Amino acid sequence: MTTVKKIENHYDLICVGGGIMSATLALMLKLIDKNQKILILERLDRVALESSAAWNNAGTGHSAFCELNYTSENEDGSIDVSKAIKVCTQFEKSKQFWSFLINNNLIKNPKDFIHPVPHHSWVEGEDNVEFLKKRVAEMTKHPMFEGMKFSEDFNEMEQWFPLMMTGRSTSEKIAATRMELGTEVNYGVLTRTFFKILEEKFDTPVFTQHEVEDVDPTKDEDWLVKIKNLETKEKIHCDAEHVFIGAGGGALPLLQKVEINEKEGYGGFPVSGEWLICNNREVIEKHHAKVYGKAEVGAPPMSMPHLDTRYIDGKQELLFGPFAGFSTKFLKEGSFFDLFKSIKWDNIPSMWGVFWHNIPLTKYLIEQVRMGHEDRMEELRKFIKNAKNTDWDLKVAGQRVQIIKRDEEEGGTLEFGTEVVHSKDGRITALLGASPGASVAVDIMINLLHFAYPEKTKSQEWQQKFSEMVPFWNKEIEQNSEEFKNIRIKCSEVLQINLPKKNDRLA
Repeated sequence: MTTVKKIENHYDLICVGGGIMSATLALMLKLIDKNQKILILERLDRVALESSAAWNNAGTGHSAFCELNYTSENEDGSIDVSKAIKVCTQFEKSKQFWSFLINNNLIKNPKDFIHPVPHHSWVEGEDNVEFLKKRVAEMTKHPMFEGMKFSEDFNEMEQWFPLMMTGRSTSEKIAATRMELGTEVNYGVLTRTFFKILEEKFDTPVFTQHEVEDVDPTKDEDWLVKIKNLETKEKIHCDAEHVFIGAGGGALPLLQKVEINEKEGYGGFPVSGEWLICNNREVIEKHHAKVYGKAEVGAPPMSMPHLDTRYIDGKQELLFGPFAGFSTKFLKEGSFFDLFKSIKWDNIPSMWGVFWHNIPLTKYLIEQVRMGHEDRMEELRKFIKNAKNTDWDLKVAGQRVQIIKRDEEEGGTLEFGTEVVHSKDGRITALLGASPGASVAVDIMINLLHFAYPEKTKSQEWQQKFSEMVPFWNKEIEQNSEEFKNIRIKCSEVLQINLPKKNDRLA
């Protein structure tokens, strides 16, 4: 995005990074208080080019319908679905916010960024089938997962995902689940839409090719933000009451420069991704689903194999992966020195602890990096038996930086997910981590606003605004299940995605 405006001397909020997180935070805050003076800064020449870009993520509306790593099996054989409930609750809040924007004519056509695509879990082998059966039984006790189907029937699965069933024997021990409510989301389009709303409706500038080099405290409790115009090389300084660092993999290096105690001990472990992208339109059109399998032992959760329908640039696409890679960069457009520069005295114990206790992960990454095209195709053939090498090309996806944090017992732990690090007074906030970040951005930002504006979020005015934008921002679904079902139905209608089945809807 371009702008003819100049950066002013003072802002209420400066957002570092032109991705879905900054876009969501800035838009929510403007909708609550239009007088907030906000500045968005992005180091690249356009917004949404890193993690938010369409090809840099799977586009899954992460609702825990299909992601098996959200439902772990306990030692006694029971299934823990607490994380699945949390993630689904968070994604429902995103849908409610997007519906609010459409209802208020801020977004015209939901088909620009969201499509109905059924979500499936799929497993092979007797033990995995039994696990999946127990998973469904436990999940469907909760109102969010009503309507989830389980099947071991060959013919039924052939109807669900015919491309995957071609060439299989009816004697194979396989099973799958299906949720019609699943969605495919183009977060790149959504991010650009948010920034367009901010610029055109709320006079909020987005400066690209501007890199934040440092953030320092000032005498009057504001923050001095030091900026470099990468095009002119000009150095710019401005003050802000609040600073949000939402720069994806670039968040940690900047956070480490900020003078707050809360940053101590944090490190980052970069993992890159690659997709196999189908180039054969006939094959692409035979699959309309997101199908998630189980990750290999030692693989990070973000590496769950899945065969995904996508909608990018107005076309249906098909991808498989992700295949993990290793790069010392923290951003796709970053530096090979990023990892080494991030190692500080305060996080050396954390970094070493993570390395020592994650040898299987290191081994897994080495194996992934060594894979050739035929090796990747063999992995794909576990999903599509007759996949042809010439129908698939390799595409490098986004760079993710997993959180490393202190742990008294192990020195450090590797966290998969997202975490908000904030100063005691909430004036500095930073988002670290990766998936399911984009899907749950709305819930993350509601929580972040409570850190950053503790007094204002207690006010009746702000709470009423939250309720207008996200009706279930502070409600428990299980205690309000009928209201939740009604709102979910309304959101499905507004977003033009699949409605719950009749037997799940209220009379």
